[in-house]
Amino acid sequence: MATTQKTVGPKKSQGFQGVRSAFWIIAVCLVIAFTLFYTWFGHASHFQGGDSNGSPADVWGTIFKGGFIVPVIHALLLTVLAMSIERVLAMKTAFGTGSLPKFVVNIKEALNANDFAKARQLCDKQRGSVANVVYASLDAYKNMESGANAALKKSQKVSKIQLAHEEATQLEMPTLTMNLPIIATIVTLGTLTGLLGTVTGMIKSFSALSAGGGADSAALSAGISEALINTAFGILTSWCAVVSYNYFTNKVDKLTYALDEVGYSIAQTYEANHVEEA
Repeated sequence: MATTQKTVGPKKSQGFQGVRSAFWIIAVCLVIAFTLFYTWFGHASHFQGGDSNGSPADVWGTIFKGGFIVPVIHALLLTVLAMSIERVLAMKTAFGTGSLPKFVVNIKEALNANDFAKARQLCDKQRGSVANVVYASLDAYKNMESGANAALKKSQKVSKIQLAHEEATQLEMPTLTMNLPIIATIVTLGTLTGLLGTVTGMIKSFSALSAGGGADSAALSAGISEALINTAFGILTSWCAVVSYNYFTNKVDKLTYALDEVGYSIAQTYEANHVEEA
């Protein structure tokens, strides 16, 4: 029973584990994007003559001329940035307080020396997802030597240790992959939203062109400006989303590999240290 209580120990102080309701992050980003669009980008000081219907006087006014789809793309970009910060904090908690490769090496050395007390001390010091999974595996290791499990064959005991490891890993995975599907969706959504803004801008351009006459040149240039601004921000948003998604996916893969490596070592240690009874 004392071993079980110790297993629960590190989970109490895991720290930040991610934002589970991403809807509020998206909603806040939308509010910020539209507020900036109409209060800053659309401010009269950014247009010639102080009229937002006139020609832009600087880059902020030019962005405002991109149309109503621009703040939507800005909201997507802000969402990517916010989700990236959220993932950085969550990954920092999941990886623990020390170097993950060094922790794995130290755990394997402790297992090879059959020093399970040291392995638990390393988990107490490291914390994070890997430490939690190692705790669960060590607990399963000890349980195989007592109680109802003592009558099982060695192969069954090894299987139970591996199963405990896999179950503990599955409990940690939601924290690692949380909100990554949203970032992956924005990879495509950013480009498509930018394309939508480009199409609406070109529609305005061709409408002004079909009207003919020099008086429509301002409308023609406004339509082209809207098309290009939406294209630029759409590409920027997708670029940031791709970099963010691939970076965090790679971090999850590294942590998962570390979990598998330690789990395999614990199972192999048990198999090597115990002889099959007749």
